[in-house]
Amino acid sequence: MKIKKYLFPIITFIISFGCALFVAIKVFPNNTFTGNKEEKEKTTVSKFKDGDLIFQTSESKQCEAVRIATNSKFSHCGIIYDINGNWFVFEAVQPVKLTPLEDWIKHGKDSKYLVKRLKDDSVLNPEVLQKMKDYSQQFDGKEYDAYFEWTDNRIYCSELIWKIYKNAAGIELSKLRELKDFNLQDPRVQKILKERYGNDIPLEEKVVTPSDIAESNILKTVVDTY
Repeated sequence: MKIKKYLFPIITFIISFGCALFVAIKVFPNNTFTGNKEEKEKTTVSKFKDGDLIFQTSESKQCEAVRIATNSKFSHCGIIYDINGNWFVFEAVQPVKLTPLEDWIKHGKDSKYLVKRLKDDSVLNPEVLQKMKDYSQQFDGKEYDAYFEWTDNRIYCSELIWKIYKNAAGIELSKLRELKDFNLQDPRVQKILKERYGNDIPLEEKVVTPSDIAESNILKTVVDTY
């Protein structure tokens, strides 16, 4: 009788603990960039694909200088990831982070954006995509690089996605250029350069810009809301 008396509370505790543990595992996966297979299969048909590149127009003074220097409307970009059936943009802001896709779009001017994809996207098989996500994690939480240095200590938006594709997928999205190759004479650009570097502008620093990648001949346009 005593065994029966205490057996029900024990079983109830075990079931409750097991349910709580299951919920914790589902809500807090070990790897932010790794989706559960069951959850990935629930992803609905979408105009986006894992690994797509997304571009927008931002309106800060620095972004304005980037647009002028590159003669392009694009001043910010990121890489789209499907994580647990949800769309995120991995972007280099302060700090580097994953941002829900819908929120990311709202941050751009008039919520307009451009999505590009590899013309031959068959190379982005599940193994390569996971390698890209694994590689991405080393940048998660890093400082934004306002000095556009070609190092991994800090990182800026187009540098981030260029390095992910190059070092994790073996794909060079565009040729690198040097800072001196851009239009640096405009007073608005000069002002930003003066604030950043003083009189010691690193004209030979390797640089990749959002427009360089957006205009890449190995990419095709998927969505254009401009």
